[in-house]
Amino acid sequence: MSRPGDYLELVRAPAVLTVLGDSVAGGAAAGRSLAGRRALMPLASACLYAGGMALNDYADRDLDAVERPERPIPSGRISARNALTAASALTAAGLGLCAAAGGRGALAVGVPLAVSIWTYDLVAKNHALPGAVSMGTCRALDVLMGAGAGHIKPALGAAGIMGGHTAAVTLLSRGEVNGTDAATASGAAVTTGVLAALVAAGSAGPPAKTLAVLGAAAAYALRCAPAQIRAARNPAAGNALSATKAGIRAMVPLQAALAVRHGHPAAAGALIGVDIIGRIIRSRPRGRRVSES
Repeated sequence: MSRPGDYLELVRAPAVLTVLGDSVAGGAAAGRSLAGRRALMPLASACLYAGGMALNDYADRDLDAVERPERPIPSGRISARNALTAASALTAAGLGLCAAAGGRGALAVGVPLAVSIWTYDLVAKNHALPGAVSMGTCRALDVLMGAGAGHIKPALGAAGIMGGHTAAVTLLSRGEVNGTDAATASGAAVTTGVLAALVAAGSAGPPAKTLAVLGAAAAYALRCAPAQIRAARNPAAGNALSATKAGIRAMVPLQAALAVRHGHPAAAGALIGVDIIGRIIRSRPRGRRVSES
């Protein structure tokens, strides 16, 4: 019989924290705070992300039986049918929360996001570049969901930054088992530098805001660039895995940087709290490892 911990592992529970700030960043870019019913938007993102993770393992069950036999499905802790049911239920829950948070305007983005997630897991991820573009599109749409269909334009920059980071991390993640190559890892490091510069470019304003944006952009770059540079120097599987994890964890600092850039320091502070919670969860000893990737 499956235990709750098995399902938490299936959906990569620690990594779910990295998606909460997408809608925060999108709302901040569009000048819309997540107050009232809109506070449900990060939960909608979390459900859609968790559903995608469950679907990912369902789609990869045969490959995981060879490369990652310890995962919930190949180890027999969760059946393929139950994993697919969990993916479907979480996707439905995410769309329901999206509708409750933002009505038709949010659903106009949430439905394409759900379709993109399922397309990535079932089709696109089997191809390197299309898979990376597809995953980046999913993250960008998640940011735009926080803005809402009527406020897309001002949030496009934030969506592009989050999508670009995600695409680079996705390409690098393909080397987790058999190793990556120097060009891919170098490309990820360069992407990090470019995106940090783009965030910092929005630092015009009072000196306090400028310093906050510059500091937040630097914090993002320092979270993932060192591991990416190590992978570029030695593209072995272990370094690729470490760089992938660093890239996933850097998403919260990037979301916080975007929130500061668009004049929402309180939202950035909340995301820093989420980042701290993630660090605490990862530092706690567990009998069974809950993977992030």
